[in-house]
Amino acid sequence: MICVAISDKNVDRCLAILDIVEMAEIRLDLTGFNQAEIKKVFSHPTPTIATFRPANSGTQEQLQKLTNAIESGAHYVDIEIEASPEQQQAIITIARKHKCKVIISYHNFQETPDLIKLNSMVDDCYNCGADIAKIATLTHSVSDSSKILSLYSSKRPLVAIGMGDAGKVTRIIAPLLGAEFTFASMDGFETTAPGQISYSRMKSILSNLEKEMKNEH
Repeated sequence: MICVAISDKNVDRCLAILDIVEMAEIRLDLTGFNQAEIKKVFSHPTPTIATFRPANSGTQEQLQKLTNAIESGAHYVDIEIEASPEQQQAIITIARKHKCKVIISYHNFQETPDLIKLNSMVDDCYNCGADIAKIATLTHSVSDSSKILSLYSSKRPLVAIGMGDAGKVTRIIAPLLGAEFTFASMDGFETTAPGQISYSRMKSILSNLEKEMKNEH
């Protein structure tokens, strides 16, 4: 499944995107949606991830907006591994009550750590209560990308991708290795992370890859 990351501040444009994509991550820290708009967006039937990166605002606003999103129908909620245990547990408790899956995410915008550290971060995500662990690190080389892709050997619910140009291959291969989903940007809209591929291009690439794999059999 391809998940489109949305940061657009216009709620109607956001709803129009939800009408045509498979899945979407709504960056509530960037959209600035008020509580009524959040309810409108997360009531949409398309599967959604509610995300609010606290670096862009206070933890109280994060809790309020994610709570509203979960109660309105978010299918997933994304919480950072760095969030306080209290904040994590408060959000996880609400998510469990509403059958919303919990993603605990680790982001590194400087580098891709070694495999020991990466595997440790995956374990930490599950130890915090994740249904799905998300690992996103900045890649500088093919070697970095191979480290990220090797994480899929664990067979646990995971989304592991490399950010930046060197990590584009991980976004494409991830679904083929068992990722719950991969991220793309909406055509004509700003990306929310370096190295994101447009939705239509990602769809075309994955479709062609799947055809090739079927032809081999």
